[in-house]
Amino acid sequence: MSGTSRPRPRAILRIHFHPAERTDELYGQLLTVVDGISCRVEPLPADWSAYADLTGALTYWGRDTEGLVAVVRLRLLALHGVQCSAGAGPTRSIAAMAADATPPGAATVVRDDPYEIAAFLRTRPASALPGIGPRTVRTLSRYGITSVGDIADAQLPTLQRILGATAARQAHHRALGIDERPVVPGAAPRTMSAVHRFDRDELDTERHHRAVLGLVQDLGRRLRTSGEIAPALTLTVTYADRTQTTRTRTLAEPTAHTPALAACAHDLLTGLGLQRARVRTLAVRAERLRPAEGAIRQLTLDQRDDKLRRLETALDKAATRYGPGVAGTASTFPRAG
Repeated sequence: MSGTSRPRPRAILRIHFHPAERTDELYGQLLTVVDGISCRVEPLPADWSAYADLTGALTYWGRDTEGLVAVVRLRLLALHGVQCSAGAGPTRSIAAMAADATPPGAATVVRDDPYEIAAFLRTRPASALPGIGPRTVRTLSRYGITSVGDIADAQLPTLQRILGATAARQAHHRALGIDERPVVPGAAPRTMSAVHRFDRDELDTERHHRAVLGLVQDLGRRLRTSGEIAPALTLTVTYADRTQTTRTRTLAEPTAHTPALAACAHDLLTGLGLQRARVRTLAVRAERLRPAEGAIRQLTLDQRDDKLRRLETALDKAATRYGPGVAGTASTFPRAG
């Protein structure tokens, strides 16, 4: 009688799409290509990426992880002319880190082997670990913790005193290559995004805020034009080294009202603590869109809010007639500071 068989190695793919032009239709087509390889695909429309669980597909296609990732990349290029950067590994976090470290047109694969996992993780900067933002990096660096290996070697109680119980446990596990989060298949929800790419890596936090508020103004106008409202906003910051931080916040009520969207985006950006962070791209995404009709608006006695809504209507009409950007309501936005 044979001994107990070794569990099948996990293979999670994180893939970033890099098309010349981005449309919702194209994103859906790219997801369909990935879905043709593995039915377990989780869309991430915020940054034009997706997760795919290739574990079962390896046997079906009779290929190893490197070979199957190559098939995905080749199909995307052949069918849609789209380059991608792909990372694969035994967990979501390793796959994400591998993809972030990979340029367009290439792939990085970390096999489900303890030595290979440790070799990949330990030399990475702490900022490369998913869930570790600039503020946490600065906090850890004050204690001499600057790499993923340092996080793995730190005693958990020490990390908990620095970061808090939940964040410390998550960071410690991921630094050790432990991440049991599954890929959750599903159709891409209806979203609407706006992106600002700086001409150069931008350090000025005031420029960060102005860019985000400009994106929110654009989103608000487009939401109102399409007759939709958003229950939540997501902010994605891409840094000079191509790493990213993403944060999502639910609004007090679903809305397309620019000041409400701006206040939410302002809080998201301020909460990241981006002082001296070299920012390359800022993206704001309105989540889980729904039709505006039937929405319940909370009653208010704030006459200023009513005036701003009437002003929005007038500005939307002007934008429809003369084009976006002819006028704005920047004075209604919260100021950075």
